[in-house]
Amino acid sequence: MSNKSGFVTIIGRPNVGKSTLLNQILGQKIAITSDKPQTTRKRIRGIHTTDQGQIVFIDTPGVHKPLYKLGEFLLDEAKVAVPDADLVLFLVDAQEPPGRGDEWIVKNLLDIKIPIIMVVNKVDKVKDLQTREENIMAYKTLFKENIPIVKISAKTGRNVDTLLKNIYRKLPKGVNLFPDDDMTDQTVREIAEEIIREKVLINTHDEVPHSIAVVIDKFEEKDTLNKIIATIYVEHDSQKGIIIGKQGQMLKKIGQSAREEIEKLDDRKVFLDLQVKIQKDWRKKDKALKNFGFVQEQD
Repeated sequence: MSNKSGFVTIIGRPNVGKSTLLNQILGQKIAITSDKPQTTRKRIRGIHTTDQGQIVFIDTPGVHKPLYKLGEFLLDEAKVAVPDADLVLFLVDAQEPPGRGDEWIVKNLLDIKIPIIMVVNKVDKVKDLQTREENIMAYKTLFKENIPIVKISAKTGRNVDTLLKNIYRKLPKGVNLFPDDDMTDQTVREIAEEIIREKVLINTHDEVPHSIAVVIDKFEEKDTLNKIIATIYVEHDSQKGIIIGKQGQMLKKIGQSAREEIEKLDDRKVFLDLQVKIQKDWRKKDKALKNFGFVQEQD
């Protein structure tokens, strides 16, 4: 049997489980997750290699109406990931019927000649089967043509093997695009930056998450130790106070949980030094976005 390979873009509204699905398929965490919208800010490649071939997944930011320059960048990241794909997974939430965001995605991003699979996630959370089927039927009606549907739970892994079989059926024949043991094209430094941001998202409340940017100022790799000095940027004084916390306790908690997770990445001890700085209204400014690495990469 000849090998298959190709690029598969995962697209959907915020919080439908795109990054959770990618991590589940790879069996390793390469994309950060939280219950906050806009957790994913850049396209992330996850590489899944088996005897059948190689699937290069592109995880994209959740599609939503942009309010700032950062929001425009996030939407562009999702847009550019669609046309070059061999297959698109449109991920939806079984718990609710389609909203305006889903309609916008189908109309503006998925009116394409590329094959699409609708992936209905969180089926384990819907107890009423009739409601679930009604929701799925409503998603189906967004498309002019019949498209294949796979019902899964990204969190538990239910039916993910069926999804992979369906993906391989749709992919073209071809050689592997990356070395067999690669799991992502991200560096340890890039993943570490994201892990720090994830720990801020998980430990802080709604007024902080969207205003956070993390920059690694220094990353030194030694035989047994990674030395990381990083800055957490926020937009306002009050947010800085929340992240540092009473007597520095919150920053210490964020640092400890980030350090433990980064250590798992490549089995080295990590020295992590975090500081917090204010960069007012950075989400609205082109220059600040560029400084924080929000630059459209051309494939």
